[in-house]
Amino acid sequence: MKAIVYTQYGTPDVLRYTEVEKPMPKDDEVLVKVHAASINASDRYLLKGQPFLARLMGGGLRKPQNTILGGDIAGQVEAVGSKVTQFKPGDAVYGNITDYGMGGFAEYACAPEKALAIKPANLSFEEAAAVPLAGATALRGLHNQGKIQAGHRVLIHGASGGVGTFAVQLAKAFGAEVTGVCSARNVDRVRALGADQVIDYTKEDFASAGQLYDLILAVNGDRSIFDYRRALSPRGNYVVAGGSMTQIFQGLLLGSFISMAGQKKMTGMGSVIPNQADLDSLTAFLEAGKIVPVIDRCYPLNKAAEAFRYVEEVHAQGKVIISMAHVNGGL
Repeated sequence: MKAIVYTQYGTPDVLRYTEVEKPMPKDDEVLVKVHAASINASDRYLLKGQPFLARLMGGGLRKPQNTILGGDIAGQVEAVGSKVTQFKPGDAVYGNITDYGMGGFAEYACAPEKALAIKPANLSFEEAAAVPLAGATALRGLHNQGKIQAGHRVLIHGASGGVGTFAVQLAKAFGAEVTGVCSARNVDRVRALGADQVIDYTKEDFASAGQLYDLILAVNGDRSIFDYRRALSPRGNYVVAGGSMTQIFQGLLLGSFISMAGQKKMTGMGSVIPNQADLDSLTAFLEAGKIVPVIDRCYPLNKAAEAFRYVEEVHAQGKVIISMAHVNGGL
């Protein structure tokens, strides 16, 4: 089968489009014919081997042991192991396989059935591949950790990216009043997703504007945790789910200590790996039309290196997809 392989950490230049052996499913695994996959921040970290923790995730200190990236996938079940009960050949599925060796940037991938769910009926494979990690991160950040309630004033910092576009829509679906923070070129897009107010961070500082929020979800940016604390209502929640390494580590390491000095809660999410419960919840929102995946660009498998360069150089508006549609055409 065709796949994108890397055998050393580095820039997108180390990615090779080549032929590799087709995987065989174990007794408890599903073999998926991949139709589409999406690029996540975890793929970029594993490609570079930075921060250093990514090397432990990749399974090798000097070089990656899992040589095919790609956690989010959507495709059709090709075969199932003898112990698989939830799926059969021909089923359209989607999910995240990061915890199971990744391997999504290839024609076929294997995963335990618990990593997958039936694809939402109203989505294409490309749209479905955009959902698992970004959608689950937004869902958990808002609902599980942020304790979002109808009527809450919610700020989404980084509202135009992969997680942010889902977060804006989900927050509106939960009945919140939503403010999105993004750059000037994304203001109209974030407003179109349903945000009640949109702040262009190049012109206005949300932390100094005087507005207080019941929930702040930080999915991008590089702001001090104390800036976010200043913008929280007296009983507000702050959840960091992305952004700069400094921003993430402040949330994970300082959040609990800052939370002790009052009723404002400040937490970091850590690693998010979607499960079937997450996927089922997202499917319900998707099939009801309450959230829609936002895709910036779609690249064929053999142009994966170009796709990674685009993600590195440009703040993508939504998700960047790797499609297998043309693999059999000799690309």
